[in-house]
Amino acid sequence: MTKEQERARAHRRQEKLDAKAVQRERDAARNRQVAVVVAAVLVVVVAFVVLATKLGGDSTPAAAPSASDTPSASASTAAVEGCEAPPATPTAIKTQGLPDKATAAGKTFTAVVTTNCGDITLQLDGAKAPQTVASFVALSKSSYFDGAPCHRLTTQGIFVLQCGDPLGGTGSGPGYAYGLENTPADGKYPKGTLAMARTNDVNSNADQFFIVYDDTDLSSVPEGYSIFGTVTGGMDIVEKIAAAGVSGGATDGPPAAPISILKVAVTEKKA
Repeated sequence: MTKEQERARAHRRQEKLDAKAVQRERDAARNRQVAVVVAAVLVVVVAFVVLATKLGGDSTPAAAPSASDTPSASASTAAVEGCEAPPATPTAIKTQGLPDKATAAGKTFTAVVTTNCGDITLQLDGAKAPQTVASFVALSKSSYFDGAPCHRLTTQGIFVLQCGDPLGGTGSGPGYAYGLENTPADGKYPKGTLAMARTNDVNSNADQFFIVYDDTDLSSVPEGYSIFGTVTGGMDIVEKIAAAGVSGGATDGPPAAPISILKVAVTEKKA
């Protein structure tokens, strides 16, 4: 083989090596582009999941009373004078049918809610919210609320103690649901208001209710929440629970001072 042939052969060998190097660089660049695209997709997916978690679980604007959400917090507790240890949370819900609103229409009831921290007395307005009151009275008389923890306290912007689900905010309700009644046009819920919690569905009223312990503006939820009564005694108990704060130091979650309903006694007020 002549020197000229050797040089030509070496040249062809170098060209092949150069071509392979170029291809490797192209492959690496393509892989980097794919990695960037995959990372971007993952960021979008994670952002979507986070957003869905925040909006889907609560289905009403942040921190508004919702019947489908149980904010998580640590298990820290606070001792409050006058409170005994709460009972164990029930493990099942007593389902039943929707009571006839005619049983409460035009009537006024007094409900004494006995808790592990004392009695809270409510006046129920069947004239303005007959279906809501009929439901609350029927659930009370069937011992539905017995042992139910008040599972949610909010302490910033919205000031409510939420109760009514025997399973502590994780239950699916008593087996029925109904629509809104007596919602304030201005979205104002004064201290002492008794109203129903719900999901974003306006027909999802069921068992969960909330007590407003300081004036609260819920005008961010145009449809509002059904007001069906007022607190006439024992507000100091709710205020003590609120003063103890939320478990773990949050502003929305289980109360640091556990409070549970032991029983509810309802009587009709005669004219």
